[in-house]
Amino acid sequence: MSTPSTIERNDEAQIRANASPGLPGKEPKRRWWLWLLALAVLAFGAYRVHKGMVAPQAANTSAAGGASGRNFGAVPVVAVQATKGDIGVYFTGLGAVTPVYTVTIQSQIAGYLMQVLYKEGQIVQKGDPLVEIDPRPYQVMMENAQAGLLRDQANLDNAQVDLKRYQTLVPLRAVPEQQLATQEALVKSDEGIVKTDQAQIDTAKLDLVYCHITAPITGRVGLRLVDPGNYETPGQATGLVVITQIQPITVVFTLPEDQLPAIVKQMRAGARLTVEAYDRGMTKIAQGWLETIDNQIDPTTGTVKLRANFDNRDGALFPNEFINAKLLVQEKRGVTLIPTAAVQRNSQRTYVFFVKPDSTVTVRTITLGTTEGDDSEVTSGLKPGDEVVMTGVDRLQEGTKVRFQKTKQQ
Repeated sequence: MSTPSTIERNDEAQIRANASPGLPGKEPKRRWWLWLLALAVLAFGAYRVHKGMVAPQAANTSAAGGASGRNFGAVPVVAVQATKGDIGVYFTGLGAVTPVYTVTIQSQIAGYLMQVLYKEGQIVQKGDPLVEIDPRPYQVMMENAQAGLLRDQANLDNAQVDLKRYQTLVPLRAVPEQQLATQEALVKSDEGIVKTDQAQIDTAKLDLVYCHITAPITGRVGLRLVDPGNYETPGQATGLVVITQIQPITVVFTLPEDQLPAIVKQMRAGARLTVEAYDRGMTKIAQGWLETIDNQIDPTTGTVKLRANFDNRDGALFPNEFINAKLLVQEKRGVTLIPTAAVQRNSQRTYVFFVKPDSTVTVRTITLGTTEGDDSEVTSGLKPGDEVVMTGVDRLQEGTKVRFQKTKQQ
């Protein structure tokens, strides 16, 4: 029978044998099952996490599919219907606003500038006073001429009295005929002097009129070119003020010579062609009508000048302003129109993506006529009511399923 100390020594030896590596025993087998259990737990956790992430996505996909129905997976596009309408044929050219009249006011007499009676930029009417020149020297000249006229008129009257007396005495042979002839010449000389005096008076009166300078036309005055107190003389290059007529006003613009026959044809038929003026940002600012065509073509540029009239009652057109002129040559009515944005082109053809009733698209070749602004005329390939894709064409090809939103053509 073993003693307790012997039993304890045997247990310790057994434990050391099981803990030693490479020795057979039951403890390594238990560790293998422990690792297998840990891997199973990790796999189950990963599965639950994956299921939790996929489930909301599947739910969202299911909801979206239910909402879109048969259009699930279709390409979203914006479609527009071809319409029946009118479009204009325009010729566009670059032009400049040109006043009908531009007048540089100059002094016709020499003198000191006394008053400036206008405000810069003011609209003046024909006959309105503008400038006053010192009239006193010309008033004195007129008075001198009037005094000379009185003196010479008296001499003429006296010579005419003597002439009548000699005409009575010559038949009686009281005076020689030579004296009568001399008196007749004196009378004619005095008459010439009187007429000269009268002309001097008229000249002085005219100079007095020139002292009060008035507007020869209705228009807008520019900036003041001279100040009161300056001595003015006739023929100065700068002048006193510039007046420009702005109502009405004209626009002179150019067009290529090949467009001239169509314009001439319309004008010979008696048509009054409309001309629209646009600023540099292509914003319409005025509308007028074609007045005339120049009498020759510029051979260096191959263009011809045209002049259009504008009422310009609102003052939208400013002299010498550069504008874009659009001449309406023809108005096409009742044609098929689509937005220009829906038109596609390649090296072989011009086409659109036509939307079929089953919400698929097909490439349809079209022929374009006039294009103006955002609209294009379709002469063949479409009819009013047909739907074409306007935006989203970069993802389309023949037979692509689309989910489209309709928009109205402006």
